[in-house]
Amino acid sequence: MKIEQLTIRNFKVYKDVEIRNLSNMCVFLGANGSGKSTLFDVFGFLSDALRENIRTAIAKRGGITELRSRDSSGPIEIIIKFRNTETGGEKQPLVTYELSIDVKPGTTIPIVKKEILKYRRGQTGKPYNFLDFKEGEGTAITNEEKFETDKQNFVETRENQKLDSPDILAIKGLGQFQRFKAISSFRRLLENWYVSNFQIQAAQIVSDTGISEHLSTTGNNLAQYTKFIFENYPDEFNKILLKLQQRIPGINSVKAEETSDGRIVLQFKDGSFKDPFISRYVSDGTIKMFAYLMLLNDPKPHPLLCVEEPENYLHPELLAELAEEFREYANRGGQVFISTHSPDFLNALETGEVFWLQKKEGYTSVIRASDDAAVKKLAQAGDKLGFLWLQGYFTGSSPKTK
Repeated sequence: MKIEQLTIRNFKVYKDVEIRNLSNMCVFLGANGSGKSTLFDVFGFLSDALRENIRTAIAKRGGITELRSRDSSGPIEIIIKFRNTETGGEKQPLVTYELSIDVKPGTTIPIVKKEILKYRRGQTGKPYNFLDFKEGEGTAITNEEKFETDKQNFVETRENQKLDSPDILAIKGLGQFQRFKAISSFRRLLENWYVSNFQIQAAQIVSDTGISEHLSTTGNNLAQYTKFIFENYPDEFNKILLKLQQRIPGINSVKAEETSDGRIVLQFKDGSFKDPFISRYVSDGTIKMFAYLMLLNDPKPHPLLCVEEPENYLHPELLAELAEEFREYANRGGQVFISTHSPDFLNALETGEVFWLQKKEGYTSVIRASDDAAVKKLAQAGDKLGFLWLQGYFTGSSPKTK
């Protein structure tokens, strides 16, 4: 699945923002407080709403007053346009998911004011609503799987539906959508999106035994995950180790050993020493680079991976290679959103991959680097984006007014 466009209205600092032409890898930069984390939290909000309900998702963020943009009384709106690349790439129809959230008149009780799921027939065809709900009631197509086999001649079978509560998402409450591939893909994105909150100390702990098929968001199961990949994907693990050896001088092996009391210890072997070092005595940068290599070479990539400031603890000369790792991950099918404050990381990127956030009078706008004529021209002439950023060409992205 690939998200191509995102529209956000009345969601914290995003009063009215539309981000078009999202690439496989999107890197966002801006001053502190400009809304980079909030942008990622749009997907966290949808994920929480899908697992629970709208009321719970809003409560986790301080209530409707804190979530809604300041001085705004309109509904919170999120619009996502995507293609289900798992079943045909760019030839698949453009899918639009629209969600509008407000409160019941005279109360602070959140409700789903509107929820629409629609598909475009071909490149120019009129959008076709498969789901159309308002305040917990609406209509839905019951034979949506036939749309996949004959889009042009599809004849709908539609029925009225009513959810248990107006604060439940229809894509959660209507189980038949599991049969439709595009909807299943969208739900997997919301259920399996990954926001890295990697913590060095958590990754260095001795783990209890068990199976971990993916790295946790904090990295506290790094030893377990390493053992799983080593035992089940030896070729991939050897590639990871080779990359680590090329970037961290002296490291020639990594093992996840099980102790006599049933725990797992991550050990790094330096060729200059006889005995390996356990992870707690390895440098922070080594641990983080190894964790990133494990994450980005996951045999089953997350549909959406969000990482904030991956440059922390890493030597600047390693950032260009790390950027390429993220790009390869995205091209394998896991779209990547990254925030950064590193010019060295930006120097490894293309204009179509970079967006900067500009906050004015309390609200944030998003600008794509390739849409700025001056930046695009200079980049085409060979200037690096990180240097252009430092020189002030990304207007409004610095904490200092330029």
